[in-house]
Amino acid sequence: MDNVTIFTHPLIQHKISTLRMVETGTKQFRELVEEIATLMGYEVFRDLPLEELDIETPICKTKAPFIAGKKLAIVPILRAGLGMVNGICNLVPSAKIGHIGLYRDPETHEPHEYYCKLPDSMDQREAIVVDPMLATGGSAEAAITFIKNRGCKSIKFLCIIAAPDGVERLHKAHPDVHIYCGHLDDHLNENCYIVPGLGDAGDRIFGTK
Repeated sequence: MDNVTIFTHPLIQHKISTLRMVETGTKQFRELVEEIATLMGYEVFRDLPLEELDIETPICKTKAPFIAGKKLAIVPILRAGLGMVNGICNLVPSAKIGHIGLYRDPETHEPHEYYCKLPDSMDQREAIVVDPMLATGGSAEAAITFIKNRGCKSIKFLCIIAAPDGVERLHKAHPDVHIYCGHLDDHLNENCYIVPGLGDAGDRIFGTK
């Protein structure tokens, strides 16, 4: 798929492997999620437009490239997506932050919305939707639909681990959305958890069971 990027950088792969380990505790897990999000963010923002502005160095006056004022919105899918927000904001601290809350029905595994609060002027922004896991793809599909309904036309989706089912579903539902993924895993088990995966990302980020 042309609009899917799977990261192969050694630093990202090393950190994801540590993230998977059952003995990785809450503090380290949370730090790793943030670090991975920052590393992945460099590629996500590769196509930000630049403009040259006049500046003065200690030596002389010159023109220098700056990001051309593009409006950005970081939108985590609650609750696990919150773990990636600071990592992205380390790169673009002026970005606005929205929140989309979804829970998965234990029987059907389909998403249900319980909260949606987005920045204003979404039709003028590029949205970066973040969630550590792309399993069935239902939550990502629904979240992106909400954002599109607010007029946003430029959307990227960033996850740390994905299952082939989720990538296929999200690509089919939103072929215009570029998917960035730290690692593509094997499959989903009978409970729709990613295998080998890393367990429940929200529980491991927040220390809940």
